Amino acid sequence: MTDKTFNVGGVSKTKGQYKVRFAGDMTRVKILAKTDTDINLVELPRAMTKGELVVHLKTTDLYQNPEYAAAIDAADAKYNAAGTVKVKGTAPSMDAIKARAKTAQPA
Repeated sequence: MTDKTFNVGGVSKTKGQYKVRFAGDMTRVKILAKTDTDINLVELPRAMTKGELVVHLKTTDLYQNPEYAAAIDAADAKYNAAGTVKVKGTAPSMDAIKARAKTAQPA
């Protein structure tokens, strides 16, 4: 996960679906207005990471709206999910696969 921080956060509706938005400043509204509707961004008390921002949104008035709350909860699951681990491994070699197949064959 990245350590990038944001000063503005909120919710907007794009293609019929609400999403949590992250921004450096309020000029993001101009960009969102081209494609999104129902744009609600708030200035944050301090710069925050995405995970911190989502937790903060749960304490604001935005969380009182059920549609916004669903988007905020989805973002919380995405950015603050406990126990999620991405594993990068090496693919087994062809020889290892063949050896495994030979040992698994019935006699």
